[in-house]
Amino acid sequence: MYAIVEIQGQQFRVEKGQKLFVNVLPDAKEGDKVEFERVLLIDNDGTVSVGTPTISGAKVVAEVNGAAKGKKVLVFHKKRRKGYRKLNGHRHQYTSVTINDIVA
Repeated sequence: MYAIVEIQGQQFRVEKGQKLFVNVLPDAKEGDKVEFERVLLIDNDGTVSVGTPTISGAKVVAEVNGAAKGKKVLVFHKKRRKGYRKLNGHRHQYTSVTINDIVA
């Protein structure tokens, strides 16, 4: 059984027991239970339910594992023959969640 759910504007294919990294969930602390109610599709052993745009009454229950950071992204600017060089970088913030249940 799997579901396609929208979390923070991104769509994920999730299954029970799966761990994934999503964009930062505000007000979510480690150990909290969160519910995602924007379920777009559910496949229950070959029986597919497609929402218009979402499936009413369906939700995905997950547990927050904590915060994580992505790989460092370097941004380099240079203007040739001018002696101008600038290096910036950042690391994107993520929240790690484990999918506990898919309620159809």
